[in-house]
Amino acid sequence: MAAAAVDAAPASGTAVGASLAATAGGDADQIRALYVQTPATLTGNGVGLALLGAIFWPLAPHAQLLAWLAVGGLLWLLRLAHYLRFRLRRGAEPALLRRWRRSWEALVLAQGAMWGVAVWLFWGLGTPYHLVSLVLIVYSYCLGSVQLLATQQRVFLAFLTVVLAPTIARIASDASQPWHLQLAVILSLLFCITVLMARTYGHALAQALRLKTRTDELAARLRAEMAVAEQARRDAEAANRAKTQFFAAASHDLRQPLHAMGLFAEALRQRSHEGEVAALVNSINESVDALEGLFAELLDITRIDSGGVEVRPAAVPLRELFARLRLHFEPVAFEKGLMLSFRGPQHVAHADPVLLERVLRNLVSNAIRYTEDGGVLVSCRPRGGRLLLQVWDSGIGIPPESLPRIWEEFFQAQGNRPLEPHHRKGLGLGLAIVKRLAGLMEAPISVRSRIGHGTVFSFEVAPGRAPRPADPSTGGARGVPSLTLEGRLVLVVEDEPAVREGLAVLLQAWGARVLSFDSVDALAAGLAAGVATPDLLLVDYRLPQGRTGIEALRLLRAHWPGAKLPAIVITGSSLGGHEDESVTHDYHLLLKPVLPGKLRAMIAFKLKPQDQGLP
Repeated sequence: MAAAAVDAAPASGTAVGASLAATAGGDADQIRALYVQTPATLTGNGVGLALLGAIFWPLAPHAQLLAWLAVGGLLWLLRLAHYLRFRLRRGAEPALLRRWRRSWEALVLAQGAMWGVAVWLFWGLGTPYHLVSLVLIVYSYCLGSVQLLATQQRVFLAFLTVVLAPTIARIASDASQPWHLQLAVILSLLFCITVLMARTYGHALAQALRLKTRTDELAARLRAEMAVAEQARRDAEAANRAKTQFFAAASHDLRQPLHAMGLFAEALRQRSHEGEVAALVNSINESVDALEGLFAELLDITRIDSGGVEVRPAAVPLRELFARLRLHFEPVAFEKGLMLSFRGPQHVAHADPVLLERVLRNLVSNAIRYTEDGGVLVSCRPRGGRLLLQVWDSGIGIPPESLPRIWEEFFQAQGNRPLEPHHRKGLGLGLAIVKRLAGLMEAPISVRSRIGHGTVFSFEVAPGRAPRPADPSTGGARGVPSLTLEGRLVLVVEDEPAVREGLAVLLQAWGARVLSFDSVDALAAGLAAGVATPDLLLVDYRLPQGRTGIEALRLLRAHWPGAKLPAIVITGSSLGGHEDESVTHDYHLLLKPVLPGKLRAMIAFKLKPQDQGLP
């Protein structure tokens, strides 16, 4: 009897699927669910046949009982064959499945009629207990049909009628039993109650199925939207990568002519002593420097936003970092009559060396740009177990209403007076880059400012331990040293003809002899032909045929294994990527376009360990 109830669930799902599903595919799924439950249904019907056969075998005529069992067994086998046919063709078309459902319903009604006939055949045999058993077995299949056919009213009423109508008629017509009419009335009431129960259950089930269908539709829509969103995310990432690659390529290509322009301009100044020419050269160099700043800001913000910056904390001796900042910025500060000071160089920070230096470079550059009198101070001191780094200036200050917006892209604060032309340089990305880089280092940055008194930017980093004793020779660089390369041999590897020629002209103006090559292959051929040992290597990072300046350095140092060849590598890419290589391959990095003053200072720095006569 329980198995009959199990049989009911798939059928009701089938009926509701037929009435509610909007598509043939959904109807077919319901029919397939029906067949999946068939084994349990057949088990329940087999148990019912065996029970009635065992109960009435001693009481009923054997021929009559065997005929009934034969009909029941035949229907059971037909349903089994129906199920096996489905097993062999699980992927049948929806139209075929709907035809199979009609034959399934016919078999269900035939089995219902078989149970109604059983009451006519076996009523009145045996004791009242036998009759009660007969009624209970038959009615249990009626209860099972509630779950089976509750939402399929016509099939349900037909099934209930073919089972209970013969039962009620047989009991009402048996005058030999007392209270037979009362029992018939009770069964009639049970008929009505069962119909009402089926209707209530059918409404609830139909609503549940409607909700399930709606849920499935929403889930399908959500999956589709998630697929679209995922594709959009992949497209955005691809666009970001393409944008970053484009900017990187554009950086290299656009920096090349700027680099050459600066070199030729300086060479022109070396050959002419007229004041007007020197002023023009200064203007050209200022323009090149401004363009370099614009490229750097655009590339930095692009790379940060695309997730292309990796944070690699390490010990950073501030003495060395401050020395590099002094070497870079002191000539600019001196030109404006400003004092550039550093406090706390004895400390060691634990942070990403590249990001920390870039943050301080941007802050110091900003401070010098917006300061006309006084100076700029970079300080470090312990505070609460961390190191507090600050950049102070005595500049024009930032209005209070502009402080919240200074971290935004393309925003430049306006004071009480119009900005001077040199204040307006840049795109307003410097502090936006600082904010992002400080965030990557988990060192939130803050600012305080007073109009006309100056500004201080502050952030904290973790303290670190010095990997080795600081080199005191790096701490005393002052200004841009005078430089003569008289008698020096500088080997240049540069593929861009204009840049190569500009370097040669400028270095020769400083007294050097220049040996230049345009590729690694040309360099190898030149070494094979025999050349003197150079005093300095000046190598471009990106060379033809996908080769790099690193390969050129390896080739040169392998050719002169016993000589210490100081090297400077010039690149057009910005914000990291070469710092680890510079340590591994012992070179210093300059970013195109390289102003002659920077190049001169770097050459002096590289040659100083070999020539103590240089100041």
